[in-house]
Amino acid sequence: MEMHFFFSDKVVLLFDFWNVHSPAGMALSVLVILLLAVLYESIKFGKAKLLHQSLVSMPTSTSQQREETDQGSSSSSELPPVSRPGLRWFLCHFGQSLIHIAQVVIGYFIMLAVMSYNAWIFLGVVLGSAVGYYLAYPLLRID
Repeated sequence: MEMHFFFSDKVVLLFDFWNVHSPAGMALSVLVILLLAVLYESIKFGKAKLLHQSLVSMPTSTSQQREETDQGSSSSSELPPVSRPGLRWFLCHFGQSLIHIAQVVIGYFIMLAVMSYNAWIFLGVVLGSAVGYYLAYPLLRID
């Protein structure tokens, strides 16, 4: 195995079955890796946007919410005021944890693809990261 970057159309990527032997196969592999890098950048920005939205929608504290409900009218048939924000926080945290796992897995796949030391694959990752950043950055705008 080569330990420096090289240009070649023959490489094994990530798994034994992803064995590239032709220029067309290399072009397809570079496209797949490029799309993985775009997906990685999109997930990264989507995760940041989701985190901001969940922080804005969450109450500042449960004790503050208790004071507000104590001052207002409370009926015995309603759920305790702590359970709904707690459940919503748990679901947001669980969803963000799943998104984080997907981001880490895709990031490691990209890293392992670059560690093949194929320059075409490396250029696909760099270009995919740039395209993903260019496409996803406007979504980060905080309204």
